[in-house]
Amino acid sequence: MKRILTYGTFDLLHYGHIRILQRAKEMGDYLVVALSTDEFNATKGKKAYHSYETRKKMLEAIRYVDLVIPENNWEQKVQDIKDYKIDVCVMGSDWAGSDKFEYLKEYCEVVFLERTPGVSTTQIKNDLQLQETVEGVDQVPRT
Repeated sequence: MKRILTYGTFDLLHYGHIRILQRAKEMGDYLVVALSTDEFNATKGKKAYHSYETRKKMLEAIRYVDLVIPENNWEQKVQDIKDYKIDVCVMGSDWAGSDKFEYLKEYCEVVFLERTPGVSTTQIKNDLQLQETVEGVDQVPRT
């Protein structure tokens, strides 16, 4: 069984996310998605629109995804590869050449897939003029 691993925040799930998950799954038999926790995103200066639990439920509903695990820090990747017997780590091409993933080539194959043109979470947030979650309610337009 060939096992694939990818990492991400997967906020405001869109076609680009689905496409990279589908292409990753096509590379093997079992797809593990390491989903950035809200706490880890905070250390990166990033805030997801949806909570970790909401994003996890959305990913688990996608037929290409076999398992969702928490991504708690940058350093866990080698242990994830060992614990889940990963053969290939797949990331978007914007990570190619990054010291965050290149070193993983010692532990498994690393593949960078081209991102889907014309779609990004940042652009969606800007286009919809979305603000942060208010009182636990997601997707509130700015007033």
